[in-house]
Amino acid sequence: MPKANVYNMAGEVIGEIELSDAVFGIEPNVTAMHTVVRNHLANLRQGTQSTLTKAEVSGGGIKPWRQKGSGRARQGSTRNPHWTHGGVAFAPKPRSYGFSVNKKVRALAIRSALSDKAAEQNVIVVEGLDMSEPKTKTFKTFLTRIGVDRKAVVVTPEVNKNVVLSARNIPGVLTTPANILNAYDLINADKLVVDKVALEKIEEVYA
Repeated sequence: MPKANVYNMAGEVIGEIELSDAVFGIEPNVTAMHTVVRNHLANLRQGTQSTLTKAEVSGGGIKPWRQKGSGRARQGSTRNPHWTHGGVAFAPKPRSYGFSVNKKVRALAIRSALSDKAAEQNVIVVEGLDMSEPKTKTFKTFLTRIGVDRKAVVVTPEVNKNVVLSARNIPGVLTTPANILNAYDLINADKLVVDKVALEKIEEVYA
């Protein structure tokens, strides 16, 4: 059974906790993780690119010269794609790049990401993760004391305004409530910092 150290807000180790095998101890499913990452990145694409086709470019309504006898190649319009100022062949148009992913695949990807973090000893549990007031410097000091020096996801039981405001200006640090975990963020982060109560919610939902 995977384990993780439990810290207090002073950055001190106060104990150890066993993590759920069903959530933090499975064999990571690389296919599910890859699918969810592709889906997340595809959904981020705006899909607003647009260029004009031959039919949409102004002008070109008259045949530039007669069909035969000029010695030149036959042309029907000066707005064909091979002409300067002509339309674009197979022009890109606004579209959605998003695609749907099965809920079970999403859940499997999250469990896989959590298990990968646990296997690499990158899960940090905090007893009473909270801030009395928004203070970026104080929160950054706390993260440094618990060994977070790069990208991290901080998970709270509910939306904690003080924690969100304290962490939002720290490069690479994301905050999220336990009920809307994102597999892409978990995979992209180096550390998972989770409140003890939030951990219980995660294990209850994904077990």
